[in-house]
Amino acid sequence: MAPRHLERHLIQRVGWLRAAVLGANDGIVSTASLVVGVAAASSGRGDVLLAGAAGLVAGAFSMAAGEYVSVSSQADTENADLARERSELATQPAFEREELANIYVARGLDTGLALQVADQLMAKDALAAHARDELGISEITAARPIQAAVTSALTFSAGAALPLAAALMAPERQIVAAVAASSILFLALLGAVGARAGGASLWKPVLRVTVWGALALGATAGVGALFGVAA
Repeated sequence: MAPRHLERHLIQRVGWLRAAVLGANDGIVSTASLVVGVAAASSGRGDVLLAGAAGLVAGAFSMAAGEYVSVSSQADTENADLARERSELATQPAFEREELANIYVARGLDTGLALQVADQLMAKDALAAHARDELGISEITAARPIQAAVTSALTFSAGAALPLAAALMAPERQIVAAVAASSILFLALLGAVGARAGGASLWKPVLRVTVWGALALGATAGVGALFGVAA
């Protein structure tokens, strides 16, 4: 008997990787921008750290809630489609068999072979076959609301802690520069890690996160300086 060939693909990471990168990126950008904006308004270190800490807590809960609600909506849609498919399999199995076979014909099989494939797959697990090939729902792409919420909250908190640490350690007069520079570096590292985990090239992800991060930091620093002068 030939040994089984077990092959793991990077696409299997897509569910948690998307939530992790989004959470960490948002944690760095939003907290760093908040810290830079408050510091640019000539606020003291205490005010800067308080604003950053509040942003971390609020952001973590917001990310968790947002991910849970959005992914739950996806899960509700998937469950509704699966319930409809289950009902159709029970009431019109011949039509469902033909529908599945037509999918395989469109992919390049001849009609006779497509019907054989449909029969064998439906004999094993008809709902799974239709979920995968008709609806595009698989183990890899299935919605996992709790996993997405927890991953986003934890990675947001980890990302937000980095600019806060920079604000805590930097001299008070250099908080804006220290947080901005360190956050750009953190974003570049995050882009590189996300690209490596997803098997992509490094430069595009790194460029994406650093450019958008720099724009956000520049905008909030400008707002903070404007209000600081106005005060």
